[in-house]
Amino acid sequence: MSAEGETPVGQPVAQPATAGTTSLAGSSPSKRLRAQDPEPKIMPLKYETCDVKDLGVLISDMLMELVRLNDGFPLRDGHLTRFHSRAPPAISVRDYLFRLIVHATLSPPILLSMVFYVDKLCTMYSAFTISSLTVHRFLITAATVAAKGLSDSFWTNGLYAKVGGVSIRELALLELEFLRRLEWRIVPKPETLVDYYKGLVERGAGYVLEREAPLDLSNTPASTSAPDEPTVLQDT
Repeated sequence: MSAEGETPVGQPVAQPATAGTTSLAGSSPSKRLRAQDPEPKIMPLKYETCDVKDLGVLISDMLMELVRLNDGFPLRDGHLTRFHSRAPPAISVRDYLFRLIVHATLSPPILLSMVFYVDKLCTMYSAFTISSLTVHRFLITAATVAAKGLSDSFWTNGLYAKVGGVSIRELALLELEFLRRLEWRIVPKPETLVDYYKGLVERGAGYVLEREAPLDLSNTPASTSAPDEPTVLQDT
């Protein structure tokens, strides 16, 4: 599995998030804070230390934006994909993602890689978009692939299938289709995950990114000694 170092899809922000892309990496769209919202929650600068539940809220909100957008358009290329369900599952996107986070122990790098896969899959598989018919199967497949690609230890397909509400055989087929469509390039660079994390927080309602502490040089001792004289080398 090779490391994916290309710039995340979805730039610049000024473009609408059509075709199922997230438009997150490197972006800073205006927040949708409502007047009645409480003080925003401060998210840490490093995504590795953030609360996975907060990240789950940000990701599920982003996915629902894509669902509402893409449900208004006809099927791309006029046919269904393996990720399509016959009908939208009864469980909400947020509840389903939280189920995966809790029972499949998804870490922040895995969750952010799943967001990265949204852009990659929509770009490399023209028939696919995030919609109410595809989002659940996408999430369980992306979680399975990301866990195996980024973690030294991960659960069996039996557990992922049970948590995701699909059969083991169906999950294996989804996983293989997913990997083929992404050409087995499933490991984003760390800086790519940083970009996606910042993009999620910057556009999320009720969240702000922690400010970097200014560099304090006031207590740095100044050097008072004169520089050493250079040694003169003489020819012998």
